[in-house]
Amino acid sequence: MQEIKKYVDENQQRFLDELFDLLRFPSISADPAYKGDVLKTADFVAEKLREAGADNVEVCSTAGYPIVYGEKIIDPSKPTVLVYGHYDVQPADPLELWHTSPFEPTIRDGKIFARGACDDKGQFYMHVKAFELMQKTDSLPCNIKFMIEGEEEVGSGNLGIFVKDNKERLKADIVLISDTSMISLDTPSLETGLRGLSYVEVEVTGPNRDLHSGVYGGAVANPATILSKLIASLHDENNHIAIPGFYDDVQSLTETEREQLNKAPYDEEEYKKDLGVEELWGEQGYTTIERTGIRPTLEVNGIWGGYIGEGAKTVLPSKAYAKISMRLVPNQQSGKITELFKEHFERIAPKNVKVKVTEHHGGEPVVTPTDGVAFRAAEKAIEESFGKKPIPTRGGGSIPIVALFEEVLGIKTVLMGFGLDSDNLHSPNEKYDIANYLKGIETIPLFHKYFAELSV
Repeated sequence: MQEIKKYVDENQQRFLDELFDLLRFPSISADPAYKGDVLKTADFVAEKLREAGADNVEVCSTAGYPIVYGEKIIDPSKPTVLVYGHYDVQPADPLELWHTSPFEPTIRDGKIFARGACDDKGQFYMHVKAFELMQKTDSLPCNIKFMIEGEEEVGSGNLGIFVKDNKERLKADIVLISDTSMISLDTPSLETGLRGLSYVEVEVTGPNRDLHSGVYGGAVANPATILSKLIASLHDENNHIAIPGFYDDVQSLTETEREQLNKAPYDEEEYKKDLGVEELWGEQGYTTIERTGIRPTLEVNGIWGGYIGEGAKTVLPSKAYAKISMRLVPNQQSGKITELFKEHFERIAPKNVKVKVTEHHGGEPVVTPTDGVAFRAAEKAIEESFGKKPIPTRGGGSIPIVALFEEVLGIKTVLMGFGLDSDNLHSPNEKYDIANYLKGIETIPLFHKYFAELSV
């Protein structure tokens, strides 16, 4: 551990400088205008893997953005860890809410502010630097493979094809991912499950063109009004999702399991203060920890229609739209939930409008085993690094490819994230604590050490 700390201390500024260079690329996969920047980011990641000592580094083409692959096979008889991460980021909008430029990293109060700082550039780059550390100190105890993609934020549409076409190259004993969070540096944790996802866009059409709201208002259904009513009806008075069949496959935890889950430190007043809200909202009968980890949800991610520019324009819009995400829990299936939503939305729409539901992407919920070698290795690594045993938690987010890895490669995943829920993921002023970034680089080599030892 002392040798690890010494290397991190001696190279701390360089580790930060390199991360800053990575963060300066606006690798927004959702916007075609940034295609050149996304491709440059892939080349940068490949270059840094080579510099760290990886072999067979390749920027692998797909029908979309490339996947960066690299490896170091020290002994085929030793266990192999497949590290997954993503170099693409969410759009930075709304730009006016950022305190500093989203693609010019800035340090304030020991935190790095930039789009992608935590999700996932800062987190996957910890693995590159931890690998470099093990290479330079001649302490790599097992084989390691890297697969860093550029389409996670838009559903990983081409990753499944790549994985199926490269099963032999990706052969490993465990997948290691740092794209999740922990409670805090004082209270480390390990996520043992993730929710799935069904993501759709709805379109409501009324008249065949935008109309003057004075001439036609009151005579023709307003799609924006109808859409608002439809969305409002998707939850009942107990904030329960009102789609028939939605909860049919939901796996319920026992009272003992719920008690264990709620032992994680949680201060409701601090939670509300951090978010700037007076009261919390959610499905009745469940705690906040349960609502964000073991219960499914339905949220509007965006809603628009009509005139939204400066000043006034009295218009009755022809169309209104919304993007809706549903987080799923075991044993729900994304395809089934998407179809249930579509059928319900079309059924409840009044005849004075037409509705269209478009599926964007989805993913399945997963629960990772806590009794295997890999989880115990992560547990021991965090306990040695932090001086405390990590608390098992359930993550509220989704990483759809975890289920894909298990299905296609036949291997489980360890979710060893170092971010915080308060890091403003997908929001303005995304951040990542320098302390968390460096602590991750210290801890990851210990995972490899214990995984190799426990796998014997």
